[in-house]
Amino acid sequence: MRRLTVVQLLPALESGGVERSTLEIAAALVRAGHRAIVVSAGGRLLPALERIGAEHVALDIGRKSLLTLRHVPVLRRLFAETDADIVHARSRLPAWLGWRALKGMQGSKPRFVTTMHGLNSPGRYSGIMARGERVICVSNTVRDYLLQHYPRTDPAKLRVIPRGIDTAQFPRAPLPDVAARRRIAGEHPALGGDGPLLLLPGRGTRLKGHADALRLLAGLRRAGGDARLWLPGARERGREDYIAEMEAEAAKLGVSAAVAFTAPTSRIAEAYAASDLVLQLSRKPESFGRTVVEALSVGRPVLGWAHGGVGELLAELQPCGAVEPFDEEKLLAGAQSLLAHPPPPLATMPYTLRAMQDATLALYQEVVEHDVESAVR
Repeated sequence: MRRLTVVQLLPALESGGVERSTLEIAAALVRAGHRAIVVSAGGRLLPALERIGAEHVALDIGRKSLLTLRHVPVLRRLFAETDADIVHARSRLPAWLGWRALKGMQGSKPRFVTTMHGLNSPGRYSGIMARGERVICVSNTVRDYLLQHYPRTDPAKLRVIPRGIDTAQFPRAPLPDVAARRRIAGEHPALGGDGPLLLLPGRGTRLKGHADALRLLAGLRRAGGDARLWLPGARERGREDYIAEMEAEAAKLGVSAAVAFTAPTSRIAEAYAASDLVLQLSRKPESFGRTVVEALSVGRPVLGWAHGGVGELLAELQPCGAVEPFDEEKLLAGAQSLLAHPPPPLATMPYTLRAMQDATLALYQEVVEHDVESAVR
């Protein structure tokens, strides 16, 4: 294996799945003896990137402005001066800038790789993500979506490399985990009681299905029992009106005393352990569904709408938790069944961080070796 220089392009290093994957691949590159360079506007994850041993070049390549085009010659010089082997674009505008920079290079040039992290609205602007010499799709759902909306794409250049988790950070916990539930209830008294705890992690937006979860909670309580619901991540700055709307809905349903709308928690593995059932009710299909994998790693059943990446994961890993989208009667029946008879935990988790890292580095080598073979011919 030759030593590679890989330049990853993304808007910023604040938070989110794209940023997490960027750091994870940078760490794998450095660990394998390669050179990892990240170009972004920076952000709160920059210190973590630097601790990994990766290099950072500060360029605001995610700002939607004509002025951003001034970064194209800067990128072109960077690619040449670092003798980059691969330019890996993870977002649309950075991908356009990287592609234009590569088009203007003379002689040998880096290979262009993209990752489709999400189900972006189809069109010419999003189409740049299908122009990589290899296109990484984070799920079969993404691959199918890409081929549906960009039918001229050569399927042979697509590679499905699912996201993965560090299972050591999501260790198996007993069900129920009385100690974890006691700690969580101590911080959020509404989550106490003897009944089951439902967990729906997610940002404060109606797309995450908070209203569906509230109606499910009301249905469970009407059927008897003392079910509770925790919504970590729902309460965030700038979303006060949304939270007020959800709190009004909870009051209307008569479940206000049994639900906790909180800020995101840094102890998400403990949140899974404290719960009896994890919900994934995004009303818009997601590209992967990391919550499903994390919860199953901890040993918690998952109940979710059977669409997008969530439906794909549930169909493979825990089919009894997949519910026809937006059928609230089946959702209630599914919750009752999973609470009464939790499925056995997975023997092994196939979606691991190391598997994702190894597959990505193998793809980099594949692209470079293909380049060498092409040059020989």
